Amino acid sequence: MPGQRILIVDDETYIRTVMAAILDRAGFVTVTAANAQDALALVEQGEPFDLLLSDIMMAGTDGLSLLDHLHKHHPNLLIIMVTAVHDISIAMAAIRRGAYDYLLKPFERDQLLAVVRRAIEHRTIQLQNEVYKTNLEQLVAARTDMLRDAMTSLERSYDITLEALGDALDLRDAETEGHSKRVTAYTIELARAIGISPAEMRVLARGAFLHDIGKIAIPDAILLKPDKLHPQETDTMRDHCTRGYQMIRKIPFLADAAEIVYSHQEKFDGSGYPRGLKGEEIPLGARIFSIADALDAITSDRPYRQARSFEEARDEIVRCSGTQFDPAIVEVFLSIPVTLWKDLRLDITNKARSFTPLSFDK
Repeated sequence: MPGQRILIVDDETYIRTVMAAILDRAGFVTVTAANAQDALALVEQGEPFDLLLSDIMMAGTDGLSLLDHLHKHHPNLLIIMVTAVHDISIAMAAIRRGAYDYLLKPFERDQLLAVVRRAIEHRTIQLQNEVYKTNLEQLVAARTDMLRDAMTSLERSYDITLEALGDALDLRDAETEGHSKRVTAYTIELARAIGISPAEMRVLARGAFLHDIGKIAIPDAILLKPDKLHPQETDTMRDHCTRGYQMIRKIPFLADAAEIVYSHQEKFDGSGYPRGLKGEEIPLGARIFSIADALDAITSDRPYRQARSFEEARDEIVRCSGTQFDPAIVEVFLSIPVTLWKDLRLDITNKARSFTPLSFDK
């Protein structure tokens, strides 16, 4: 192990010289210091040392005090204590305070080399482990980034599939064409104002976009009927919440979104369907969505009425606060300028097919 730098600290010139000569001939690079103060100065100046050999009994600051300081401020520096006192308790005390090993005077050449080589081998293994740990951490970080990118790509592929499914639903029900995209965009904006987390936002966006997916199972004679539905037909139409929930709840990445699909027709006062949930029994996402849904319904043309203004929609939502809608969420809705909703609808209309409601800034 040639070239390893060793600092020798001893107040006896003869001992320093002998130790340095033995180690130099063995291929090590030695630097000597006559006392603890000189040794500390060399270390504090940034001199690179792989090992320090220090006498315990020295004039001024003794070796144990030097050991305490170095162990605290330079814990990676290996230290071997050298003592002429044939008292094992002193040597063991030094090890308890952080020394790697000890050497008793008088020592033979082979004893010195053996203890130094053990220490250097230990330091080499330490450095190799540190390099391995660093490389392993970098490898794990790189693999984690790759996995994250793959998951993001897979998640986006899922969302593209969902958007295609939503487009197919719009084509089937021309009366509400573009409704899923608009209501998802409105839901996201309202959720942002509330302070929903990015993870919850993804769930909410998917639930909002798929809220009417259960209508795929509704017969055309009912879904596309231009006249008022009979009571039995109304019950069938209302069943789309349950059907939609059953369709997507078994898909792992849509399990949470399925709860929004199931609850999107519930009302805050408990008069909604399919389960008659009340207040905070209704999932937060569904309570947010219901306001966005009403906003789009009121401001969109229907065969039986023309679209009303966003200002009128705002007034209607306020009127239904506490009955149909959560009053706390209505308060947040009122803090958002009407111009934002108008601009958002216009932007969606202009982009039409290219607008992707599930691709928002997460």
